[in-house]
Amino acid sequence: MRDEDIDFSDIPLVTDWSGAVRGKFYRPEKQAVTIRLDADVVDWFKGRETKYQTAVNRVLREYMLSHRKSA
Repeated sequence: MRDEDIDFSDIPLVTDWSGAVRGKFYRPEKQAVTIRLDADVVDWFKGRETKYQTAVNRVLREYMLSHRKSA
């Protein structure tokens, strides 16, 4: 079907984007790595987060972003 043949008459035109969230569906590419961490650090994350690897990634991202801005 060609674009001009699609019927959009039942879809309201959106003119107010004030509630839109930028990057909501952004999913950065993941890379599998092997990293050696202190056992107590891993235990701490595992004890607080079911997805502890995601939590470690979040902490590293926050660190990276805070240091990128100041550099």
